[in-house]
Amino acid sequence: MGALDAPWFESIRPWATRSDPRPEGRIDLALLNRFAGDRGLCNEDGRPLRFVEAGRGRAQPYERSVGDAGTVPTRVHGPGMLHDWFNALAWLAFPRTKARLNRLHCDALADGRPARAGRGPLRDAATLLDESGALFVCRDPALSAGLRLRDWRALFVDGRDRFTAGAAVRVLGHGLHEKLLAPYKALCAHAWVVELAPGSTVSPSGDELDAAVAAALRPQTLHATALCPLPLLGVPGWCEANADPAFYDDPGVFRPGRRAR
Repeated sequence: MGALDAPWFESIRPWATRSDPRPEGRIDLALLNRFAGDRGLCNEDGRPLRFVEAGRGRAQPYERSVGDAGTVPTRVHGPGMLHDWFNALAWLAFPRTKARLNRLHCDALADGRPARAGRGPLRDAATLLDESGALFVCRDPALSAGLRLRDWRALFVDGRDRFTAGAAVRVLGHGLHEKLLAPYKALCAHAWVVELAPGSTVSPSGDELDAAVAAALRPQTLHATALCPLPLLGVPGWCEANADPAFYDDPGVFRPGRRAR
């Protein structure tokens, strides 16, 4: 089993270690709902959230179920169990951000976009962040510039000490967390950059970060080009092998940006 003490599970670990469904092969919904009550989970309309077994009750799209009824359909066993468990953990770790993403989905659905037209750019970007997103939190503009330019050596080799002192990565996407049970070098997140002022009191984790991200997610700001590719095993301290600068000499994973070539 994938170890929950890995650094990429930091944000969800307080609840993950107490609710891991893998030994029994089944999610304990009552436990998740107790966590939800303790956290005061709700959607943006203030409706309390509860996790319910998927397939029970009236069928409706996931986003509508959360937005209209405050219910989060959850597959409690079998295929999809781990994916939905990580979704529940993401709600617990990032409640405001998850609620904001749900609202963006629901508002886009309310616009009456024809199904044949696809999700649309806003919902596509929201899905990328929700499923495969990570938060790149930094107080050093040079680091965020390195990420945006895909200048991996400036970010992770030459700037390694600056990164350790001035940046942090927090995994948000529940699909990404599921993949990180068996991590591999090419595993890449879609990173949302959270730039903090050098003297900012916002912690690079926890509820303050969650609130800051939720406030920044708007139809005008959330689009696919705002998300930066981030190979997660390149994050300093997340993989022993990346202590060797040669780790980053792999263009199949650490692809250069146009200005970083």
